[in-house]
Amino acid sequence: MDQVMDQAQGLRQMKTQKPVRVIAVTSGKGGVGKSNVSVNLAVGLAKEGQKVLVMDADLGLANIDVLLGLNPGYNLSHVIRGECSLEETIIEGPAGIKIIPASSGTRSMADLTPAENAGIIRAFSELTTPIDTLLIDTAAGLADSVVSYIRAAREIIVVVCDEPASITDAYAMIKVMNRDFNVHRFHILANQAHSIQQGRELYMKLSRVADKYLDVTLDFIGSIPYDDYLKKSVQKQKCVIENFPRSPSAMAFQKLAQKVMTWPVPKTMEGHLEFFIERLVNFRAQGEDLG
Repeated sequence: MDQVMDQAQGLRQMKTQKPVRVIAVTSGKGGVGKSNVSVNLAVGLAKEGQKVLVMDADLGLANIDVLLGLNPGYNLSHVIRGECSLEETIIEGPAGIKIIPASSGTRSMADLTPAENAGIIRAFSELTTPIDTLLIDTAAGLADSVVSYIRAAREIIVVVCDEPASITDAYAMIKVMNRDFNVHRFHILANQAHSIQQGRELYMKLSRVADKYLDVTLDFIGSIPYDDYLKKSVQKQKCVIENFPRSPSAMAFQKLAQKVMTWPVPKTMEGHLEFFIERLVNFRAQGEDLG
């Protein structure tokens, strides 16, 4: 009887939960600091009063739990094997952020089928944990899982740094998402920039080529400065935004979080598989009932 009541309460919660702002944090290549951006942005959003969930979507080479010195009991590989629910994988990180960890060194997780990736995306609709923003820390490159999770998000942050391969691979990723999957808007974040000007120049390099050959809008959302305090925090398995809140990189992350807070929360469906799509269905239905 209690179990039936719990399920009914869970269903009522799901029907009244508001839509979630879903942001994919991605890059063309590895080594640009994408996961650091994800966790520090998450903590920055939490400091702005957001309930934040971070999904480690680098399924075979996960590292968010390592970055934060956490020891999860379950991860996404257990969900795929049917050993636990998605809700049971959630662990708490700094500033109260919630994290869904993935596995590291598991080749089968890096090669999930489209159906398995779709199953993970759909499973988010069953979560009863209160969430305002979901950050998806994707793998680098253009594996099927990366494409699936980027398409299922509403906002896409592309992290670039001052390396030729970073710009080239970021452009290649944007090109594929635009031409093959009809994605038209990307936010560009320069990481490890030695000056504000250098960050803007990185954006301009990308923007000039994209404007010439692609049908996209690239939005420059700022730079995270090169900062020794960030390195120290990584060594201590801490977020710089909590460990050294007055450091240049921490203040840049907080400014980024404030900018992200101005982005709209989705209220309509886009016609393909999305995270929390049932919430959008319920939200639309409630609007029609009120109308």
